[in-house]
This record gives sequence, C-alpha cells and structure tokens, in this order.
Amino acid sequence: MKVVILGSGNLGTQLRYALLDAGHEILQVWHRNENIVAGADVYIICVKDDAINIVFSQIEQSGVLQATPSPVVVHTAGSVPMGSLSGVLYPMQSFSKDKRVDFSEIPIFIEAANADAKKVIEELANSISKYVTEADSETRKKLHLAAVFASNLSNHCYRLAEKLVEKEGLDFKLFGPLIRETASKACIMSPKDAQTGPMRRGDKEVIKKQMAMIDDHLTREIYRLFAESISRDY
Repeated sequence: MKVVILGSGNLGTQLRYALLDAGHEILQVWHRNENIVAGADVYIICVKDDAINIVFSQIEQSGVLQATPSPVVVHTAGSVPMGSLSGVLYPMQSFSKDKRVDFSEIPIFIEAANADAKKVIEELANSISKYVTEADSETRKKLHLAAVFASNLSNHCYRLAEKLVEKEGLDFKLFGPLIRETASKACIMSPKDAQTGPMRRGDKEVIKKQMAMIDDHLTREIYRLFAESISRDY
C-alpha cells in the first residue's frame, strides 16, 4: 500500500520502519507546516491526542480525500474515539525513536467506520503484526488505561528506585535482572500470584521502617498507597 504518516515522533518513526519492512511504500512522513501529498491509500495520524482533530482537518482541507477511491484515514491513539475518521489502528506498546521494536509481536487494536475501511485497515495491520484484534472506542479506552498502569506507572516506579540508589552512588543497572524476572513472571502467570515482598506478606514493621527511610513526602505517600492497595488484594 501507499502510506502517508502524519507525525515523526516515537510511534511515527517506528511505524515507518515496520511498514517499510512489510513492503509498503511511504509517500511522506508529514511534518507540521508541510503540504500533505496526494495519492496514498492510507493516511495514518501519529500525533498527540489533542492534535488529532486538528491534523484531520488539515487532511480534509488539503483535498487529498477527493481521490477515487477515497483513501482511508486512521489515528493511532488508544484513548481517542474514532470520530469522523475511517478508523483506528492502535498498537499497544511503548515507543522510543532510537530503539527499534519487533512490530510483529505488538498487539494492534483496530476499529473501522465501514466494511471497505475495515478491509484496508485489517490488511495493513496484519502485514506488520501477528496479533490484530477489533476493539471499539470504549474497549480501547480501558485497554489504554490498563496500559498506563502496566507500562507508564511501572516505569515511573523504576525512576523512583533509580533516585533512591543514586543517593548511595549505586548503578540502577543492577536492578536489570530483578526487573526482567518480574516482567517475565507477569507474562506467564497472574500478577497477583507473582506478587512478593513485605507488602504482600503484610510485614508491617518492614513497611514502617522503609517509609521512614523515604525523605520525599510524595514518594513516601506513593509507597503508602501501594502498601494499602496491595494489602487489599490479599
């Protein structure tokens, strides 16, 4: 397929690699203030959530949608409804520009406005991923929320741990084996069953001592809330 990617951020960069590897032709990676080229089968909007409608308006104003057959326009956001677009292609993964990912292992959730758009979106998604699933806007919003907990918040916990050991002159890379083992277990068993540590055991003395070691009020409150949440789960 001929594809235009609108946005050159983390996802746009990685999606471009994946589509090229799958044999698609990238007509343009669009940047702000550029003219949008005509002739694509699919226009993929890869921008921050609150800019999606703005970019879609620019696509409409450019006249490229007047082609016959009309091209498909999708966005890639998890928490934004399909709206007036042809559909959605949401890859559930954390992306960085400088780290290549294996798109074939990334779950992609799709939604389409009609049968013709669905055929195109499915074909495109299946060409880069082994795991393609239909999901409407409400389902995607819940998936995205869960992904925030599974990825963004867990990564921030890594950052909090990093700050704690930095004060002692220790390298956070020492935690690599622990992080990999924890993530590995969560992929093959329920995270509830995989939970360990003083909060899981209900070891109040250890929890109390560890809280006293945390100087930053906000970090201490995060620790307390995690302890409360984990205790409620068992």
